[in-house]
Amino acid sequence: MQSISEHTGNSGSFPVSRKFTIFEDHKTQANKFKWKGVHITFLGFKMEIKDKKVLITGGAGNIGSHIADAVIEEGAKEVIIIDDFTRGREENLAWAVKHGNVRIIKGDICDRELLSKSLKGVDYVFHQAAIRITQCQEDPLLAKKVLIDGTFSVFDEAIKAGVKKVVFASSASVYGNPSYLPMDEKHPFNNTTFYGAGKIANEELAKAFREKYGMNYIGLRYFNVYGPRMDIYGVYTEVMIRWLDMIKEGRQPVIFGDGKQSMDFVYVKDIARANILALQSDVNEGIYNVGTGIETSLNQLVKSVLELTNPDLTPIYEKPKNLVIVSRRRASIEKIKKELGFEPETGLKDGLREMIKWKEEQPRGSEKE
Repeated sequence: MQSISEHTGNSGSFPVSRKFTIFEDHKTQANKFKWKGVHITFLGFKMEIKDKKVLITGGAGNIGSHIADAVIEEGAKEVIIIDDFTRGREENLAWAVKHGNVRIIKGDICDRELLSKSLKGVDYVFHQAAIRITQCQEDPLLAKKVLIDGTFSVFDEAIKAGVKKVVFASSASVYGNPSYLPMDEKHPFNNTTFYGAGKIANEELAKAFREKYGMNYIGLRYFNVYGPRMDIYGVYTEVMIRWLDMIKEGRQPVIFGDGKQSMDFVYVKDIARANILALQSDVNEGIYNVGTGIETSLNQLVKSVLELTNPDLTPIYEKPKNLVIVSRRRASIEKIKKELGFEPETGLKDGLREMIKWKEEQPRGSEKE
């Protein structure tokens, strides 16, 4: 290895010391940034969560709250939650608040002043705030504001605050209808939705912030996430939640279409664990699928749900209300296995069982309190 001295200064959030070391091990993930027009490369290093300060946008939602639990289990010194509570719920943070040092801020990620204040002293950011795909289609201007402008603000303020790494939520929606299965990270962007367009923009913004400021980042393309703390009170609830409501009332669950549409269902705690692995890894730039690699049709899914709830019921089929944008989904997870060490741990039946148990414990009502 070689040591080089003489360079001092600061590139965005990443300090350049007077002396640093270049390692010649080509197998080691390297971190790269630009200082005064010069690209500097140094050894990638693993990020430790213990005794660190972490901020989670959208932290009161399904995924964000599970990430909060996970970082507290890893020994985080403080966890800051930013959420506008459009879909998030304080109840989702009950475990985190009981077991960790959690500060909850009700606010909007487009509020630059709020972000600037909240990010002071923060080591790491998990950016999960977003709006649902259906809402994006109904209100494209809001989609642009939240997904694109909001993400730009998070990245920009993170750089100014000296954040060491950002892990952000992308989506399998960027792929659109499959050109081939399983979908790997090189699959073309066949997206035709505003939501998917916003997520593509997020990935491109991350690359641009990396190039200009040296931002360490990992983007995770979630496939079909399910599990406890799903949105059950809002307008944009998931199909599984609607089925459970119907089944509880003794009604047949409704499938729109022929039920052959398939998805790759990944349990929310596996998603949270993927985020932790992404943060802790020595990989400082990259995009990864997070799924199971298993394709499940809606027919198979409803069969599993009924087996766990009311086997005497059968689904009924109705004409789709909207055009089915994606017919099939199955993730290739070879890259995330190899580079981040992630493998899904919860099978669909076990995950559904946990989700159903959680749903039965929730108060009845069609509106969020």
